[in-house]
Amino acid sequence: MSRLLLLSEWIERVESRETRVAIIGLGYVGLPLALLFAKAGFQVTGFDIDAAKVAMLNEGRSYIHHIAPEDLAAARSAGFSATTDFARLRECDAVLLCVPTPLNADHTPDMSYIEDTVRALAPHTFVGQLIVLESTTWPGTTTELVLPELERLGPAGLRVMRAAGTLNSADEVDPSAAADLPQPLTGAMLAFSPEREDPGNTTTPRHAVPKVIGGIDRSASAAAAALYATIFDRTVIVSSTEAAEMTKLLENIYRGVNIALVNELKQLCLAMKIDIWEVIDAAATKPFGFQAFYPGPGIGGHCIPVDPFYLSWRARQFDRPTRFIELAGEVNEAMPSFVVQTVERALERAGTALRGASVLLLGIAYKRDVDDLRESPALTIFSLLQQAGAAVSYNDPFFAEVGAGRHYSIQAHSTALERAGEFDCVLLVTDHSAYDIAALVAASKLFVDTRNATRGMTSRKIVRC
Repeated sequence: MSRLLLLSEWIERVESRETRVAIIGLGYVGLPLALLFAKAGFQVTGFDIDAAKVAMLNEGRSYIHHIAPEDLAAARSAGFSATTDFARLRECDAVLLCVPTPLNADHTPDMSYIEDTVRALAPHTFVGQLIVLESTTWPGTTTELVLPELERLGPAGLRVMRAAGTLNSADEVDPSAAADLPQPLTGAMLAFSPEREDPGNTTTPRHAVPKVIGGIDRSASAAAAALYATIFDRTVIVSSTEAAEMTKLLENIYRGVNIALVNELKQLCLAMKIDIWEVIDAAATKPFGFQAFYPGPGIGGHCIPVDPFYLSWRARQFDRPTRFIELAGEVNEAMPSFVVQTVERALERAGTALRGASVLLLGIAYKRDVDDLRESPALTIFSLLQQAGAAVSYNDPFFAEVGAGRHYSIQAHSTALERAGEFDCVLLVTDHSAYDIAALVAASKLFVDTRNATRGMTSRKIVRC
């Protein structure tokens, strides 16, 4: 795209697929997004600092289980390519940032990935370029971190547009109305649009999930809405980047708080010998005022375990403690310890001490049928069992081996399920559909179930947790 003067021209180029799209970060969010844009007819370039990932993609090989080789091949045929050369960003008219935003050990936001990405991007920005941050983060990141760094490190004189006026909350832009958007483009455009990926979800296609957008100004909102409207069925514009950032936090904190509630109730129901799953199913028959959430061994993935702490960290800067949110985070983080305590008590009843016992952990991924380890409670459970003196092995159909990460060091290979009977305890943490639960219960000496996968079974080997 040549350097443009009018927003209406920018949108017209989007509609004619002349816009060149860059995706920075080719993980569980960035790579699927790149494939959507390629499928919609855009020339897409993916950027990543991991040379091994880049090489695999350029060879037509995927490292994400749910991305089919034929989808990657189709994208490559449409012109998709990957690179580690960030200088090529100057060729791209829209740059979407999909990089990790994890927590530090003290539960404060680790912004190093965003900071490093902005430093790499800034020298290659230009007037009319659209930059969108998709990474989940605290409200204010786009305006207080990304914007000033882009201007400080970008080409001399380049500014991010801050035209007067914003779009109203929930206003939607019709890209076909480009003639109604004659604003001149005098700088780069900046927006925030939170990713809404749901790994393993096979019922809701990505394009059917509405795309929330908040721009620094009206031009950024309109440009981002026009771009995303080519791959999503609906775009929803909020009044600011802060509102868009808070929207993503609310979505995931809502889930985290309700999961904490049922996790706490599960422990009470176990003590009272009440089936929490039966209770939830009964409550879910109410046609209003209730949404079912289900307990488990802890929470995983990039969002739900992380987002509450991003907001509580930010809230402290405004002297507004978020006690309710922090308590929910503490309840969920304590669930792996509860699982280990349950295993210990079950083994003791069977006449075996946890120290020295052999435990086979089923499922190391954080979620059923996904190849994703991020913040998986299984990693914590594995480590806690080891610390207690157990000899721990694992099986997972998606991970032949697990090494070390930010907060774990497993260094083990997946154990064949045929060996389940050799262990003092088989612990189901992630209920992959590949598992024949009945056969595993039959083969095991003791089977601890954290996912209600044994519901309806009456074997005395089963301990539900």
